[in-house]
Amino acid sequence: MRIQKNIPLKNFSNYRIGGRAKYFLKVSSVEDLIEGLKQWEEYRISPTLEVGLFILGGGTNILISDKGFDGLVIHPKIKSIKNQSGKESKSQRLIVGGGVLIEDLLNYCIENCLSGLEWAGGLPGTLGGAVRGNAGAFRGEIKDNVVEVTSLDIKTLKIKKRSHLECQFEYRSSVFKSQGEKESERKRVGESESQSGKETEVIVSAVLKLTKGNRDNIEKEINEKIEYRRQRHPLEYPNIGSIFKNMPIEKVPQKLLEQLKDSIKNDPFPVLPTAKLLAVAGLKGKKAGGAMVSWKHPNFIVNLGTATSEDVQKLINQIKEIIKAKYNLELEEEITYLN
Repeated sequence: MRIQKNIPLKNFSNYRIGGRAKYFLKVSSVEDLIEGLKQWEEYRISPTLEVGLFILGGGTNILISDKGFDGLVIHPKIKSIKNQSGKESKSQRLIVGGGVLIEDLLNYCIENCLSGLEWAGGLPGTLGGAVRGNAGAFRGEIKDNVVEVTSLDIKTLKIKKRSHLECQFEYRSSVFKSQGEKESERKRVGESESQSGKETEVIVSAVLKLTKGNRDNIEKEINEKIEYRRQRHPLEYPNIGSIFKNMPIEKVPQKLLEQLKDSIKNDPFPVLPTAKLLAVAGLKGKKAGGAMVSWKHPNFIVNLGTATSEDVQKLINQIKEIIKAKYNLELEEEITYLN
């Protein structure tokens, strides 16, 4: 295990977009992570130099700048899954590593007849990323399963354990995401964008609560969710999932809400799907360079093969401006930026 230099980040992005990380650390255990962060201190020119640091999970929900990242990117690959409960117990608890892919976790659930995560069928990315952004779909959210989260404080190298309540889960957010964003915003003052990444903790693992169930039923429901995504999401193109958060109905003008009332869904509270909003605004197929608003699901911006981060960013800005002008609504990104 060692810190690598000038690693192309597009190889770690579902978008296949992104420049190079000046420093890159891939770890498969907490011990490796601690050792790598100690090594990182030795790399720094000065103890007082503030250099960006970013945690890169499965490469979804993140737009990486073509200019790369002039700091350290940590890529956790902690992939252990341990069952804390007896095999005969109805209630089951798993300790799942932050680097475990959701797909692999669901396969484990099928093999061991564990119910509770069926809603996540087809969800890309890692558990750590899902916890950080409180990922959700089909009226489910990862917060519904989380009992406790273990993380490593990057500055002190101390292990932290947070209860469900202490994780401060919100719609597509948690304390791990919000505190990183606050720190990044603080560090942007007087600094270039390339120094904006500033994470404070690495999610090491989470304890999830599940229940014993029927294997066939669990597998059937997961596969139904996967098939739903295949039919409705533009999986034939590189993408990073939904770009914008859905719109809470209380923010939608009454006239527009009446027009689109049949599209309202619970996610997990009543929302107007942003995909529907973009569709009625006539934004399907809108392009900027090699980036395009998907015809299949307009809350996805796809890479047609030559897209740059600037293309995607330009399209995002144009969409926000159009929706603001048409409906006086402020769209909020669900994705994270690595500048």
